[in-house]
Amino acid sequence: MEQLQEADLQDKSMTYSTVDRVNHWLVAVVVIGLLAAGWTLYLDVLDREAARNLRDMHKAIGVCVLAFGIWRVGYRLVCGFPERVGAAPSWQAISARIAHYILLAGILVMPISGLARGYFAGRGTDVFGLFSIPGAAFENEALSNLGSATHFIAGLLMTLVLALHILAALKHHFVDRDTTLVRMLSGSTSRGRR
Repeated sequence: MEQLQEADLQDKSMTYSTVDRVNHWLVAVVVIGLLAAGWTLYLDVLDREAARNLRDMHKAIGVCVLAFGIWRVGYRLVCGFPERVGAAPSWQAISARIAHYILLAGILVMPISGLARGYFAGRGTDVFGLFSIPGAAFENEALSNLGSATHFIAGLLMTLVLALHILAALKHHFVDRDTTLVRMLSGSTSRGRR
């Protein structure tokens, strides 16, 4: 088994580059934080002032995620994914590919729908005092509600798929004992394209 793992990591079509790994872990940490903040706001467990501060931070970071997300998604679509490792059944490979595309789409859909929610409600978004995105001059309740519903549904889907993604990575590492997780943590700088 260890020889197979060594061979997998030596095969350049099965490794992630430094750019891949930085993109992945940066987005992962920020998105998990945003989802946690979003669910905290949704559950309404904070006092008014703390909720306002968290909401402002959530929105500002969301705008940054959108900017970085355009790069992240574009990079992944252009470069593709490395080959899968191990001998998992085809349904797992298909499920993993669908999960990856849902997560990539969510990186864009979540901030766009959040911005739409506030924009069409006439509320602007301040991005750390650097710049502001103004609210619409003429409010549109239907579009604001659509943005709100999309943001909620996408957040729920992202939370579920992200949890499955983490569980699958742990399963690959501890049960299947393949290099799926190791290659996202390894120091390899080579990248194979599909």
